[in-house]
Amino acid sequence: MRTSVRENILTREEMMDLGITEASVSAMIQASCCAWVASDEGQIVGFSMIIPQEACLFAAFVLPEWEGMGIGKQLVGMAEEALFSQHQTLWLETGKHTRAAAFYRHLGWRNETNVGNGDIRLEKHRA
Repeated sequence: MRTSVRENILTREEMMDLGITEASVSAMIQASCCAWVASDEGQIVGFSMIIPQEACLFAAFVLPEWEGMGIGKQLVGMAEEALFSQHQTLWLETGKHTRAAAFYRHLGWRNETNVGNGDIRLEKHRA
């Protein structure tokens, strides 16, 4: 699914270069409750994933044909809830000029910091 999105597209090879493999993701999921999926009739249409010990929203993606239906908002909400149960401040990184950045800003993520290569770090604080 991760290779089927409209923005922030990575090939399997690029993900492997970043250390993101089926084995590494499987190990993360086995180590803690850190991933949520949305499905329709058995097909996964979106997912979110966190790194709990780092207070990081690691990933949130929805298939293009399922965008605009509130799925991403629900997936991010579940991830935030899990992270806020352990942390006061959450963070994520995304492309500065992407629809994803606008989406996160709309959900209340702030304190934008440039991290290089056109990416930004956003934070969200527990109310």
